[in-house]
Amino acid sequence: MSEGIKIVTIGGGSSYTPELIEGFIKRIDELPVREIWLVDCEDGKEKLEIVGSLARRMVKKAGVPITIHTTLDRREALKDADFVTTQMRVGLLDARIKDERIPLSHGMFGQETNGAGGLFKALRTIPVMMEICKDIEELCPDAWLINFTNPAGIVTEAVNRYTNVKRVIGLCNVPFDMHMALAKIVDMPPEKVRITIAGLNHMSYVTGVYADGKDMTEYVLSKWGTQSVNNIKGTEWSNAFIRELGAVPSPYHRYYYMEKEYLEEAIEKYEENGTRAETVQKLESELFELYKDESLDVKPEQLEKRGGAYYSDAACNLISSIYNDKGDVQVVNTVNKGVVQELEYDEVAELSCMITKSGPVPIAVGKLPKHAKGLVQQIKSFEIAACEAAITGDYDKALAAMIINPLVASQRYSITVLDELLEAHKEYLPQFFKED
Repeated sequence: MSEGIKIVTIGGGSSYTPELIEGFIKRIDELPVREIWLVDCEDGKEKLEIVGSLARRMVKKAGVPITIHTTLDRREALKDADFVTTQMRVGLLDARIKDERIPLSHGMFGQETNGAGGLFKALRTIPVMMEICKDIEELCPDAWLINFTNPAGIVTEAVNRYTNVKRVIGLCNVPFDMHMALAKIVDMPPEKVRITIAGLNHMSYVTGVYADGKDMTEYVLSKWGTQSVNNIKGTEWSNAFIRELGAVPSPYHRYYYMEKEYLEEAIEKYEENGTRAETVQKLESELFELYKDESLDVKPEQLEKRGGAYYSDAACNLISSIYNDKGDVQVVNTVNKGVVQELEYDEVAELSCMITKSGPVPIAVGKLPKHAKGLVQQIKSFEIAACEAAITGDYDKALAAMIINPLVASQRYSITVLDELLEAHKEYLPQFFKED
């Protein structure tokens, strides 16, 4: 890598970008970023310019030698990049609203990364990611691709399966959030607490907690109950169940282990015209009004309400650890390499890894809890079916992915919801509407 690092962020007009910029500013002494290219599409042009202007004000206030570029020309930006981060939302928040509202109208989960909604976010996103990867292969073949785009596990699986970009790492803020929550339980600073995680994105389990040289796993299991992570409501876990499970589940496990409670709540909100997507849309609108203020030159506190807190720390820590060959432990989505015995060797898993300049080195964590194995394998089969459907545009494969998912679990409603979502997202799903 050159003396000055070039970062390209695709989806640069995202409301999260100021947090990413803040992360690079904070680490300038160890991570000599010199260029940040913020890239977006025509639909995101206005937001890109607003965020780009704020980023330039932040850099100026900090007095750091980083140049901010904004462009709609992805290829111009990617040339000779060292790191490429992706944080896209194909179809913008209007698409997310459809992903949530259409399934809910049939009494089925509508959620951004799980169930039918998660499937359709993957179907829209993967083809775009394939085009980005073609450009990376040509213009910056040695770059690391850090994917933060949801559903992060499925998108990273698709890149690994269907492209020649092997320097790809999927990233999610949830393990970072869980680390912080667990540090509070053991009453230790996060940097003195080590956790091991294994499973899939939004379906990973904390298998071990260690603090100050002691194994604190049993203690944590005896205490875990009402902890909540950001926008995931803190419905109380049965501590007896957690102890028997023998691992701390991700907050997203509530959709599976407390399905009826969460579905009832989601349908109630839907009927009141208040899905999570619409809440996020309102928050985003408020954030961009703040970002327009030319006197604003720091990341506003309101961004933390958006969900995705610690994004900058997770993304920037990862990039810094690769660049500096730190060998520290972080949780990322990468090729399993036999660590999770219940998954294939070359499938993507969410794992604790040692981060080196050669990339993530997965850490052995033993077997998943017995009660978790079947669910993890079922979701992985869904992820692979979703990848196949996204690549081929094959209706039957998309239907199979729907029916496989435990949050759908209905052949009749799968067909109805699949047809409605395909029609609703037709503009962003050309692979399903090819002319004969």
